Amino acid sequence: MPASGVSAAAIAARLSALGLPTQVEEHGGHTTVEAEIPESLSAESWREVLNVVADADRFGLLATSLNGRTLWAAVRKTAPTTGDVGGPSHQR
Repeated sequence: MPASGVSAAAIAARLSALGLPTQVEEHGGHTTVEAEIPESLSAESWREVLNVVADADRFGLLATSLNGRTLWAAVRKTAPTTGDVGGPSHQR
């Protein structure tokens, strides 16, 4: 398994330990983790969830009235080039 898969699996395991169902998918240049976020998630749990996804290269939240809230995190399979370097504050 590529290093991104190991990192994504670790993120998924930590989210699962918080009681969130997760799904890991391999893509061309990255591995993603998705987790369904219940409406009733406490502020403390949100802090823990954000602490977990901070280990990803990118993360975000997709919220719709049809599908609820899905948290996603992506881990690159290769190191970023100099022009594409970003941190937690550089989300796209």
